[in-house]
Amino acid sequence: MTKTVNHWIGGKPVERAAGASGTYGPVTDPATGAVTTQVAFADVEEVDAAVAAAREAYATWGQSSLAQRTTVLFKFRALLDANRDAIAQLITAEHGKVHSDALGEVARGLEIVDLACGINVQLKGELSTQVASRVDVASLRQPLGVVAGITPFNFPAMVPMWMFPLAIACGNTFVLKPSEKDPSAAMKIAELLSEAGLPDGVFNVVHGDKVAVDRLLEHPDVAAVSFVGSTPIARYIHTTASANGKRVQALGGAKNHMLVLPDADLDAAADAAVSAAYGSAGERCMAISAVVAVGAIGDELVAKIRERAEKIKIGPGDDAASEMGPLITAAHRDKVASYVTGAAAQGCEVVLDGSAYTYEGAGYENGHWIGLSLLDKVPTSADAYKDEIFGPVLCVLRVESYDEGLALINASPFGNGTAIFTRDGGAARRFQLEVEAGMVGVNVPIPVPVGYHSFGGWKDSLFGDHHIYGNDGTHFYTRGKVVTTRWPDPSDAPAGVDLGFPRNH
Repeated sequence: MTKTVNHWIGGKPVERAAGASGTYGPVTDPATGAVTTQVAFADVEEVDAAVAAAREAYATWGQSSLAQRTTVLFKFRALLDANRDAIAQLITAEHGKVHSDALGEVARGLEIVDLACGINVQLKGELSTQVASRVDVASLRQPLGVVAGITPFNFPAMVPMWMFPLAIACGNTFVLKPSEKDPSAAMKIAELLSEAGLPDGVFNVVHGDKVAVDRLLEHPDVAAVSFVGSTPIARYIHTTASANGKRVQALGGAKNHMLVLPDADLDAAADAAVSAAYGSAGERCMAISAVVAVGAIGDELVAKIRERAEKIKIGPGDDAASEMGPLITAAHRDKVASYVTGAAAQGCEVVLDGSAYTYEGAGYENGHWIGLSLLDKVPTSADAYKDEIFGPVLCVLRVESYDEGLALINASPFGNGTAIFTRDGGAARRFQLEVEAGMVGVNVPIPVPVGYHSFGGWKDSLFGDHHIYGNDGTHFYTRGKVVTTRWPDPSDAPAGVDLGFPRNH
């Protein structure tokens, strides 16, 4: 029997009344293609109810003590840790990624919960005394109110945890609109927050499509919006929410390059390229999708990548032997495959073609399967290079020099993450300063910052002034206030008022 995922509003799941006209969307098991769940799509009234619950809760949560907020977060962290496996199972069932990848996702989300538990350090103000005679100036940070998060399908637990722990630790209340493709992890998180003692209405979840998104972007009681997704939608989110007077951080797409210099350890570079390109089936914004080989190493590097890629075991995410699972939907699978089937006609050399891969196993015939693909000598005019594919397709480009490789990378409209593989410290230093990207790895293929440093790209990979989590996250979810104070000296008290201070001190 198909289960139903409803909204979470005011501290509990909210079911629609019998006969209500609201719509539902299907959630499939990517390994089988079977519809396992229906998820309620919020209409304007349901979004308004979630925002109203958050606004009501803010009246007290926004005035609560840091100790109260962090106490709840510490309890939530313990519950999250104890339920890692259960959340990972939900992710695998609806997203398709292998269980180890799903566990890794939860672990990365935990990093931000850890940061939120110690939010008192980030929220410290500043004080300057005696800036003038008996005048002190203090700066402090205060919460915004109701804030919203709109998150993608590829990390249904981690990306929400990049947002709401810091938001609620800062004193805000939160409305989450997760991807309608894999909604169950968000609901499990809502249950754990409630179990941890989070007051009703501080964290709410509404599911849906553009109707729900647009209502959050225009709602007068939503002060800020955080978003992670594709570049076209990030641009739309930023433009629309900003026009409605909201603070916005909108993280977009990527085309992450890995520059491999002739002196690099090619075995290490090949290992890194395979894990970074094909891990989580390439469905991540920090995937390496373009390897730039400098000089004569190209043939050897491609051979090493191919050798490793051919050994990757593809299968259901809940099979411990699987190293890569299926893609999220059949439509996405077909789109990813089209980049490979059309590559040769656009000048690419197809080294590995995984577009027709099928998994042999009873019950899995209709799964969203695709194999690993490797394209060599890819021209920059090819669609496989220009577009964010978001699947297990790795492009290799050839250049003659470091300067040519740098220019190629910097010409990309995206600037999310990049990496260089070399043994030369001077070359690495130049690259980290000269490359136009927000996150740089030196012999690290996926340079996702730890929780206390912020995550975010440049150019068309980020819209808005703030990166996500870290210090930028704290600043995004608070606003500054400066208080200038002047008090008369107690010795100058009016006549007849004795404060016990000598006159004319």
